[in-house]
Amino acid sequence: MAGEANHYFDVDPSSSSEPRAVDLVLPDLTVTLHSDRGVFSADQVDPGTRLLLLDAPMPEPGDANVLDLGCGYGPIARTLAQRAVGAHVWAVDVNSRARALTAANLDGFAATVASPDDVPDDVQFDLIWSNPPIRIGKQALHQLLTMWLDRLTPEGRAILVVQKHLGADSLARWLTNQGWATTRLCSRRGYRLLEVRAR
Repeated sequence: MAGEANHYFDVDPSSSSEPRAVDLVLPDLTVTLHSDRGVFSADQVDPGTRLLLLDAPMPEPGDANVLDLGCGYGPIARTLAQRAVGAHVWAVDVNSRARALTAANLDGFAATVASPDDVPDDVQFDLIWSNPPIRIGKQALHQLLTMWLDRLTPEGRAILVVQKHLGADSLARWLTNQGWATTRLCSRRGYRLLEVRAR
C-alpha cells in the first residue's frame, strides 16, 4: 500500500481498479462520489480539501471560468459546480483514472474535465481552487503553480490549501516574492488556507 500512495500523480496508475464510494457532506451539499484506487485520498475526502470546501470564500457571481487544479476524483470540482452558479467548471489532472472519475461525478453539470495539455491556451480563470500536489517536489510544484496562476484573469484569485509541515509558509513567501499577493485566510488542523491574487 505504501508504494501505491505515490501513484495519484502518475498519468496512468499502475494499481488495479477497485471502485468505491466516498460521501461528501457539507452544510450546503451532500453527495456520494465515485472513487477508486490510484487517485489521491481514494477512501475519504482528505482534511485539507475539506477545510478548503468549508472555509474558502464563495465563488462570486461574475466568475465565468473556475478551475479545480489537481482534481483527483472531483470533490472540489463537484462543490464548485454547485456553488458557482452560471460558471463553467474546469477540472484538470494528469491522472487519467482521476479524470474519468471526475467526469462521472460531474455528470449533468457545465464542466470540462481535461489533462493539463488539453486546456486551450486562451482560457483564463476567475477562480482556482486547489489542494496542490506538494509531494511532486518543490521545483515541479513551482512550475505547476506558475503555469496556472499566470492564467488568472486580472481580478482573479486562487485558494490553495497546504499542510503547514509540508511547507505552507515557505510556499506563501515564494508566491509573494514571485509577485502574487498571498494572504493566509485561516490555519486549522495543521493546514493553511491561502488566497493568491493575480499578478
